[in-house]
Amino acid sequence: MNLIRIVESILALDPMMRFAAIIDLKGNVSEAIMKEGKTSLKSQKEEEHFCKQVAIRRKIRKQFDKSLGPVNYVHIERQKVTQIVTYPKHKTVYVTLEPTMNIRRKLEIIELIKKKTVNL
Repeated sequence: MNLIRIVESILALDPMMRFAAIIDLKGNVSEAIMKEGKTSLKSQKEEEHFCKQVAIRRKIRKQFDKSLGPVNYVHIERQKVTQIVTYPKHKTVYVTLEPTMNIRRKLEIIELIKKKTVNL
């Protein structure tokens, strides 16, 4: 599976996409790209730490799958960025986008990301 192509296709979904990463279940970044023309709001060390935390949170959320059902996606609105996390079977997909994007468009993008990454 060509992860770079998947990440590129996620970033191409909308001009307001900022960053996309595919993370393994241990929190290691398998592939990540910052969209051209965008600047990172975190240092590389902070980004790596955040990806590790994403993996830990996935494990914690999994504990509630039996009683609440599996997580469809995680959507976080921050002042400077929107963060989205989806959970394909063997990887985690983390993306950031501009917070000013319309909420309906954000939901469309989540569904498109889930379709593009269903086999990960």
